[in-house]
Amino acid sequence: MGTHEQQFNRLLKAVDELKGKGVIQEEVIMQTGYSDYQPRYCQAQAFIPYDDLVALIKKARLTITHGGPSSFLLPLSFKKQVLVVPRQKEYGEHINNHQVEFIEYLNQHNLVIPYLKDISQLEHYLNQATPVAVYPFNNQQFNQAFKKEVDQLFD
Repeated sequence: MGTHEQQFNRLLKAVDELKGKGVIQEEVIMQTGYSDYQPRYCQAQAFIPYDDLVALIKKARLTITHGGPSSFLLPLSFKKQVLVVPRQKEYGEHINNHQVEFIEYLNQHNLVIPYLKDISQLEHYLNQATPVAVYPFNNQQFNQAFKKEVDQLFD
């Protein structure tokens, strides 16, 4: 959930329920941040120290995260599968919809990162044979393309 000061109960609850139903069979470890949802089926703590988070991501098959660039670029940098569920204003998860707009912008400009806006699609997404393609991460090339896109946003 990152360290943003607003809750992201919607994602925590969806993942926790899928774990409880057996849709997710792997161990799930959640960083809940400022959310007040208390997971019943997943391990959780409010904030995970960075080094511990990196170790967990390296062991994980899939990281499901919000749409903050640092949160989705970290697993990609380790060639790990990632699924972005952007925070949305209408659910009180952020002050605006910039995470939705940003991830859609990247995908429209050939920086394809798997994401879901509609949390009700999470179970279907996870039930796919290969739920998330690993991004062919070339740090230098990606960073150059990413910088170019960000610079254009501010022109």
